[in-house]
Amino acid sequence: MVDPSDPDADPRAVVVAGRTIAMDRLAERDRSRAELLAALARRRFPPEVAEGIVDQLEAEGLVDDERFARAWVESRSRTKGLARPVLRMELIRKGVAREIIDTVLEELDPEAERQAAHRLVQRKMRSVQGLDPTVQARRLTGMLARKGYGPQVAFEVVRAELDLAQEFLSE
Repeated sequence: MVDPSDPDADPRAVVVAGRTIAMDRLAERDRSRAELLAALARRRFPPEVAEGIVDQLEAEGLVDDERFARAWVESRSRTKGLARPVLRMELIRKGVAREIIDTVLEELDPEAERQAAHRLVQRKMRSVQGLDPTVQARRLTGMLARKGYGPQVAFEVVRAELDLAQEFLSE
């Protein structure tokens, strides 16, 4: 393996090694530009070499922060039920530009987000059955809060689901 911090290393070999590392990361899943730069920095690639490698991958269409952000948001909202604030925080940590984050999050459907909150509560209802209704409400709203849902949405969704469960039990 070429040592990218060695001033006597063949520049072409350094670029090839860096590109291999970046491509290996991209083979796992889409990555943001910042994630690839960080991976190369951890391997002691000089910043200008890392930038050049990632610029080339971007020019080839292999790195696209907007595409990455859309895929991330779609996946995390679908699989984890995360709401906008948590998705925003995750994308910021991934190094995605705020303009891109704003654009991608604007595309989220508020009604779909609310339905995701309902599904989360419905799944969690089993684990809180038999508890005092106040404890149930507290645990369910807390779970939604950790997923990024605002207090109003959390309370409305939890109240609706608890009322529905109570009606079902009364029948």
